[in-house]
Amino acid sequence: MSMFLDTAKIKVKAGNGGDGMVAFRREKYVPNGGPWGGDGGRGGNVVFVVDEGLRTLMDFRYNRHFKAQSGEKGMTKGMHGRGAEDLIVHVPQGTTVRDAETGKVLTDLIENGQKFVVAHGGRGGRGNIRFATPKNPAPEISENGEPGQERELQLELKILADVGLVGFPSVGKSTLLSVITSAKPKIGAYHFTTIVPNLGMVRTQSGESFAVADLPGLIEGASQGVGLGTQFLRHIERTRVILHVIDMSASEGRDPYEDYLAINKELEFYNLRLMERPQIIVANKMDMPESAENLKVFKEKLVANYDEFDELPQIFPISSLTKQGLSTLLDATAELLDKTPEFLLYDESEMEEEAYYGFDEDTPAFEISRDDDAVWVLSGDKLEKLFTMTNFDREEAIMKFARQLRGMGVDEALRARGAKDGDLVRIGKFEFEFVD
Repeated sequence: MSMFLDTAKIKVKAGNGGDGMVAFRREKYVPNGGPWGGDGGRGGNVVFVVDEGLRTLMDFRYNRHFKAQSGEKGMTKGMHGRGAEDLIVHVPQGTTVRDAETGKVLTDLIENGQKFVVAHGGRGGRGNIRFATPKNPAPEISENGEPGQERELQLELKILADVGLVGFPSVGKSTLLSVITSAKPKIGAYHFTTIVPNLGMVRTQSGESFAVADLPGLIEGASQGVGLGTQFLRHIERTRVILHVIDMSASEGRDPYEDYLAINKELEFYNLRLMERPQIIVANKMDMPESAENLKVFKEKLVANYDEFDELPQIFPISSLTKQGLSTLLDATAELLDKTPEFLLYDESEMEEEAYYGFDEDTPAFEISRDDDAVWVLSGDKLEKLFTMTNFDREEAIMKFARQLRGMGVDEALRARGAKDGDLVRIGKFEFEFVD
């Protein structure tokens, strides 16, 4: 079984903030001591960090839940609880992180050591020392910690390579990669010998270097799921130059030019923007008897069917077996890379806007619905957060929460919807009576 994994869906949960404390000074010579309860500590963030030593998302195959620690509770003498350590999660270079619910791209992690906070920890709840006022110098009110952010993420690995090798199975891509780099891909005389992307570094005679990826599974109908389908086509999206390898000997009875058209058609179906990448046609297996004649016919068809306003791709006849023409091909590839810019993978519509962790003014603070058992149900992010951060063990805190609901207009809205005195109202699993 292949140990290469390039997609994963995981859940992350940042730490909750620590609860604030209710405490009072009780020192021998301090009569009527005031409030002394400290704030809770901050919950830990979940942070992704790029690790260049990782090559796949295999670590996420069996471990799909990541939860940071919560902050410590506040203490007496006004002392804060300790904030929790961030949870560090290592990911390979080239990992794209999407919100699984919205499909928006959160970040594209490509630099070694790059960090990104995918879930923010909650702030600590305030202790009763924060609620002291001239009217209420000894409050018995404290807050619970703010809940940490929780979300489901879709991870997608797109390997970092400057050049991508594409072509039908058995045209010699793996052999070419093994000859021009130190990579040791599996090579066999049958289709789908290569079932995972292979990566290698090339150094030309002039001292230029670049990364090359051999991408498997591309055959006619791949974009409709034939063969390995589009399973690994995502890895070509980061490349700047495509080397289109063609078996010019036609050893399997196919027409080289038809192969060329078929592969380009699959690239276009998968992602039209892949056609923006400059291509170099690699006419492989030129050591075979029929190759020279086939190459001549191929060039004639290419010229005859190409738009006169478009630039014809370069064609390099090579033989991976005899190493014929390789240095010329590599020098031309390095030269093309030098003048080819990076391609933008995502447009603004695919990217999530800069994160904002407050409340959107346009979003209603609460919503009212009614369950089948005739209980009124209150929901909404702002209301549910207030509910979660309320310490229901303290009478004063409960009264404060009731005043907050009234200030948000919940009472008036329930009355307008037809709520009567004594009706049950539910927030989460908590129920109380509506008092008109």
